[in-house]
Amino acid sequence: MTTTADLRLIDRSLAPIADKVLAGVRLDRADGIAIATTNDLLAVGRLANIVRERLHGDRTYYNVNRHLNPTNVCVASCRLCAFYVPWRDRGEGWTYTVEQAVEMAARDVDESVSELHIVGGLHPKLRVDYYEALFRALKERFPWVHLKALTMIELDFIATASRIDLGDLIARLKRAGLDSCPGGGAEIFADHVRRQICDHKTDGRRWLEIAREVHRAGIRSNCTMLYGHVETAEDRVDHLLALRDLQDETGGFQCMIPLAFHPENTELDHLPPTGGRLDVQTIATTRLILDNVPHLKAYWIMLGEKIAQVALHFGANDLDGTVVDERITSAAGGTAGTGLDRRRLEYLIREAGRTPVLRDTLYRPLDPSFAVSVSPVAAGSSTS
Repeated sequence: MTTTADLRLIDRSLAPIADKVLAGVRLDRADGIAIATTNDLLAVGRLANIVRERLHGDRTYYNVNRHLNPTNVCVASCRLCAFYVPWRDRGEGWTYTVEQAVEMAARDVDESVSELHIVGGLHPKLRVDYYEALFRALKERFPWVHLKALTMIELDFIATASRIDLGDLIARLKRAGLDSCPGGGAEIFADHVRRQICDHKTDGRRWLEIAREVHRAGIRSNCTMLYGHVETAEDRVDHLLALRDLQDETGGFQCMIPLAFHPENTELDHLPPTGGRLDVQTIATTRLILDNVPHLKAYWIMLGEKIAQVALHFGANDLDGTVVDERITSAAGGTAGTGLDRRRLEYLIREAGRTPVLRDTLYRPLDPSFAVSVSPVAAGSSTS
């Protein structure tokens, strides 16, 4: 059994925190700030790894997924975003019809793909009927694929644009084929931060309210935190505590994804990109504070392959998936690539000393030879 003495702490002020972690006691705000700011990075990583292995052993999850962005036209004009094209200036924008979106997905979806990740801009003309038609069409074309779609920000906007109640929107989209929601748009909940990076976007309190409604409807979601811009360590800790409180209430978050800010091509391009230290310390801090969300993702698209591997020993137990056609991070200067095949993902996991586990969106393990057998009849049938 590991003891505090075994950790060989350089920062002795971490000793009471280490005692709590080893005893399985929940950390408080002061503990969170201490681990988010200490120079004893390896001790924080060791503690986070203890929690990670307590939950998951050596298992590291990944999936075979594809991204679909129906539009990059957006009315929000957030300073942090390099992806959007303004509603009034759509020269480089795209907005797919339902038929075009299905065909875009068809370029990359085969019987091995278990998930479509669908997010996009806040387009005032794309309302509830568009997304109902899109989800139904995708389910008809790819009945085996899980639709993880629409952030809390998008749900809020679509409900307002469609002039319907949020609960009605969620119910209609669920009937149309929505299976779960991604966690984007949370950024940092602190108002003073959001005023600087995304002042036209749904505020943090509302994001949490929408997530609560999603969970009450029986839909699982992820949650996120965008770090490495103008926020402080205290802001990051408060963000994690707010997520933890909601998870205590609903239990609806299945995975947390800390997102490293990429400033290139944004209005915040005077800021430096995150460094490896902040990346892994944020991963570790997240694992230690967010004790009630089972899975923690090292998103290789934003971290790069090498830091993502290191993160597997700083609390993370998931690398995301094969992705393909990721446009949001790449628009902001991300250089990690737009897709990895399963062999490369499994290699990265094994080289990091972990055991790869192919999963579906809900973290149910899949046979490594997973490839759904889809007959011509099944592929053309409706599941709605």
